Amino acid sequence: MSHGHTDVTDQAETVNPACPVVEVLDRVAGKWAVGILVAAAKGPVRFTELERQVEGVSRRMLTLNLRKLEREGLLVRTVHPTVPPRVEYECTPMALELYETLLSLVSWAERHAVDIAHAHLVYDTEHAAPAESPERASRARVPATR
Repeated sequence: MSHGHTDVTDQAETVNPACPVVEVLDRVAGKWAVGILVAAAKGPVRFTELERQVEGVSRRMLTLNLRKLEREGLLVRTVHPTVPPRVEYECTPMALELYETLLSLVSWAERHAVDIAHAHLVYDTEHAAPAESPERASRARVPATR
């Protein structure tokens, strides 16, 4: 008895509808990207201004994220022919549309930061492992020999 032809499920039916959302969020919602977009939404902004406004970002991470956001079509980089050259970054219309959503997210985070920190503390206290004896802890670190 032959098994015959097995139909292949149409790929469109098996694609998770959340995939496009996850892909887009991976691209635009990184740790530094949100701060950069919020800062750039106010109008053209220079690299050094972004460096000051995006707290904690290193020059390297700022550069990488600016390139990424430019590649994603969210920022436009303009080099003005001056000495030294003046470079500005500005949000595209697509980024300005995203900005409204980001403001809601930033507002939510500010309202709930203390609540989340408190929840972490409560969880960590309730789920704390009993303290190990120093002897047992040192044995756990030493690989067993056979």
